[in-house]
Amino acid sequence: MTTTASRPASRQPPRPAVVVMGAAGAGKSRIGSALAAALDVRFIEGDAFHPPANVAMMAAGIPLTDATRHGWLLALAAELRAARDASHGVVLACSALKRHYRDLLRGGDPTIRFVFLHGDASLLRDRLGRRHDHFMPATLIDDQLDTLEPPTPDEQPIVCDAANAPDVILTQIMTALGAAGEGNDP
Repeated sequence: MTTTASRPASRQPPRPAVVVMGAAGAGKSRIGSALAAALDVRFIEGDAFHPPANVAMMAAGIPLTDATRHGWLLALAAELRAARDASHGVVLACSALKRHYRDLLRGGDPTIRFVFLHGDASLLRDRLGRRHDHFMPATLIDDQLDTLEPPTPDEQPIVCDAANAPDVILTQIMTALGAAGEGNDP
């Protein structure tokens, strides 16, 4: 009797799912888009998923609430779920200020890693004051920082100082993802 040895199917390494989080002005979009390019995965700008009413509130200097953020977070979780279901990697820029918000995002992909860009109020306020192409006014920084629940060790965040140069932050993230066996290198 002859047997044919079965060969394991060729498998691609898992593609990472990463949420770059923090208060407005921390550099989520800049770092997130650079990280997505480095990992060769899709970048999702979370702000693009805010409904017009949320954008109008923030532009008017009115802070969002748990209720006004809920649908937005569910839409982002759906994007994460679609990427996971398609076995695609993804990097999402999203404030994810509270543990509850991060839990909603984990509902889309329980394997996501959070990169927490933290910075002090003066740094964030300064950065927002220099932005003229965004709806988020610097006056909402204090509310964001009051709302912020930094990720805890059990969430295994990659914590980065937003004051560092983008290339330093990107290297820190890539190193942490590589140490965790993530990334897309064959």
